[in-house]
Amino acid sequence: MVNLKDMKPLRYFIFFLCLVLPGVSEGTLQTSGPGEILHIRVADAINPVTARFIEEQLQVANQQRAAAFLLSLDTPGGLVAAMRTIVQAQLASDVPVIVYVSPSGGGAASAGALITMAADFAVMAPGTNIGAASPVALGPGGGGGQMDETMKAKVFNDFVAYSRSIAEQRGRNVEWAEEIVRDARSSSAEEALELKVVDLVAESIPEMVEALDGKNYLRSGKVRTLEIRGASIRLVEMDWRLQLLSALSNPTVAYLLLMLGMLGIFFEISQPGVILPGVVGGIALLLAFFGLQMLPVNMIGVLLLMLAMVLFILEITVSSYGMLSVGGVLSLTLGSLILIDSDEPWLQISRAVIFATVAVSSTFSLLVVYFITRTQNAPIFSGHEGMTGETGRVVQAIDGEGRVFVHGEYWRARSEQPIPEGTEIEVIRVEQGLVVWVSPLPDLTDRADGEPEGGTE
Repeated sequence: MVNLKDMKPLRYFIFFLCLVLPGVSEGTLQTSGPGEILHIRVADAINPVTARFIEEQLQVANQQRAAAFLLSLDTPGGLVAAMRTIVQAQLASDVPVIVYVSPSGGGAASAGALITMAADFAVMAPGTNIGAASPVALGPGGGGGQMDETMKAKVFNDFVAYSRSIAEQRGRNVEWAEEIVRDARSSSAEEALELKVVDLVAESIPEMVEALDGKNYLRSGKVRTLEIRGASIRLVEMDWRLQLLSALSNPTVAYLLLMLGMLGIFFEISQPGVILPGVVGGIALLLAFFGLQMLPVNMIGVLLLMLAMVLFILEITVSSYGMLSVGGVLSLTLGSLILIDSDEPWLQISRAVIFATVAVSSTFSLLVVYFITRTQNAPIFSGHEGMTGETGRVVQAIDGEGRVFVHGEYWRARSEQPIPEGTEIEVIRVEQGLVVWVSPLPDLTDRADGEPEGGTE
């Protein structure tokens, strides 16, 4: 579970996107009847987008007085701020909340464990697990859990108290709630049921509904009875806006967007005026920054990626015989490998993705550098500069000024010496006003037919 101290910029950004992309999620456009269970599924890391979706649907369930709110959960963990938002919404809900850890093989780790404990009814499918809620520091510059002893004690004690308070409020095993934070303890479904961490182990939702019907729960100090037998279950999913925002918080997606943005900016700088790569690159970078601010980013990794782009750009103007390109590839590789500073599996970028992306990005950058350098070093074939070195013939004797025929065109010509009509000439330079300076070519014919230079013996 990761702890992000300052989430205000992220909240403002999400709020801005919600204003720019008008409308509410599909679930809020529908109503829940008294005999209906509103059901949502979360099979991903807990992030601010997920928290907003769960909080929003809980509000819908309360407004429409649904029979119950069902959250099917399978998560490796997530952000502390997002988890607290969900727990607060659960504890404030008047509608009973059921968290079902499923399917078999899934689990509610880290932040998911506290969300499960905060439910009125916690249910697990056979073959699932719950626990391991030790906090990991996450802030500007990364950290990946590297905290001094004082900060570590403060963070752990805060989470121990938070976990215990949730367990006490819901009547669950307080000692186990403390152990999952201090010792990162994790339990199977059967063990969790035996330790009174969860209320039920059920293989399916219908089985769970049948077993929970008639159970009591507390609300504002009063005992209430859960009545869900025969209730219809309506599944609500994220709309495309929330799915997009959630996808951006995936480390691999954020990394790919970052690389795409850097390539676009690199191409725009190396070939000014193309516009499209710069626009695409700028948008990709902004989306990447949105995702990266929710991840434990190592600033050294970011600086290495920026250095790689600078080295590739310098290769265009500096003759380094490929050394700058080699440095750029190394910086790109090392920066990608250390970009995410965390041991949490759900925060890792696949090594296969990293090496494939580095290979493609390096190849593209080197090809751009090669073609630009080749173009810059190629002879000039057009314009006034392209006339230099061209050969032609004098059509009007030059005595100060005359006329020549060069490159299929007639030109006013000048020379530092008189040149008779019919003489082969070479263009030395071109002046403004379409005047060329020429010089006569050596008469190689006479040299070839005459005697060798120096006479005969």
